[in-house]
Amino acid sequence: MPDWLPTLLATIAGILSTLSFVPQVIKAWRERDTKAISKHMYMVTVTAFVLWSSYGYLIGSWPVMIFNLLSLGLSATILVFKIRNDRRKAQGTQSHREPGLARPG
Repeated sequence: MPDWLPTLLATIAGILSTLSFVPQVIKAWRERDTKAISKHMYMVTVTAFVLWSSYGYLIGSWPVMIFNLLSLGLSATILVFKIRNDRRKAQGTQSHREPGLARPG
C-alpha cells in the first residue's frame, strides 16, 4: 500500500464529515429555527470532537486533528444557536404569561 493512501483517505473522509455540518449551520442561522435539534446530542458531539482533536494531536495526525477541529467549530456553532434560541423562546414565553397563572406542565 502506498504511504500516501491513508492520508488521502483520511483527508477525503474529513472533508466529507466536516461538510456534513455546513447545511445545518446555514439552516439554523438563516431560519433561526433549532426546535428539531437535540441539544444533548450536540453536547456529546462537541465533546467527542474535542477528544478526537486531542487524539489527532497526540498521534501527530494532521487530518484527524484539523478536520475534527473544523467539525468542532461547526457543531459548536449549532449548539450555540440551539442554546441561544431556546433561551430566547423561554424568555418570550415568560414575558407573555399573565401574573399569577401557573406554568403549564
